[in-house]
Amino acid sequence: MAITSALVLLAVIWFMVFFIVLPLRLTTQDEAGDVVPGTQRSAPTNPRLKRKAVLVTAIAVPLWVVVSAIILTGTVTVDDFDLFHRFGPDSGQITPQ
Repeated sequence: MAITSALVLLAVIWFMVFFIVLPLRLTTQDEAGDVVPGTQRSAPTNPRLKRKAVLVTAIAVPLWVVVSAIILTGTVTVDDFDLFHRFGPDSGQITPQ
């Protein structure tokens, strides 16, 4: 795996985890009772993005290490997902006898 591929994989994992963690422990303006005019009532009052970014990094890096190890060791390869190579385009045809 090239460095660029590893960084892209890390970015994908980081953002996936980020979008999972983002709504956790969220207090909306409606729940806090302080709705700013011109905003949605469901807008967060204090999203604590720095804290969540640190948490996401702490979760994403070990996940990235595991996924990278699986890719680099060849435990799971592209051929494992290649259904056309395994079954072929003429696997459903009846062969003449």
